Amino acid sequence: MDCGNNNLAQRAYLRRLGLSVAVYLVSLLGGVYLVSRDLVSGPIVWVLGLLPGLAVVGALYAIGKLITETTDEFIRMLIVRQTLIATGFALSLATIWGFLENYALVPHINAYWTAILWYLGFFLGAVSNRITYGAWGQLK
Repeated sequence: MDCGNNNLAQRAYLRRLGLSVAVYLVSLLGGVYLVSRDLVSGPIVWVLGLLPGLAVVGALYAIGKLITETTDEFIRMLIVRQTLIATGFALSLATIWGFLENYALVPHINAYWTAILWYLGFFLGAVSNRITYGAWGQLK
């Protein structure tokens, strides 16, 4: 086990994730403020609409890089397992909701909630790893 490389991978992950979260918060809050007060229009609104979504893509990229940069096979397996649980959780709920919505049984929900469900599933995957394997997926 090469803890040094794994610690570097986790630090790089935290930097990437921190940058993505910062861009997400600033772009979301700034966009809502500017658009709700009609301070911007035209193509700027498109940019403001795209930025939070691209920040979420950046956070997903950070997780992908963490998987590829983690050298310890057990830790990498835990991270992959966590992402699979998150993906199954989010896609299952989004699909079921979509069919219920199709039959007018539930109200429409904006598509970005799928990413929020994914991150909830990512947390549930970490809890599952802890219960099943006794580890959260990081080195000490």
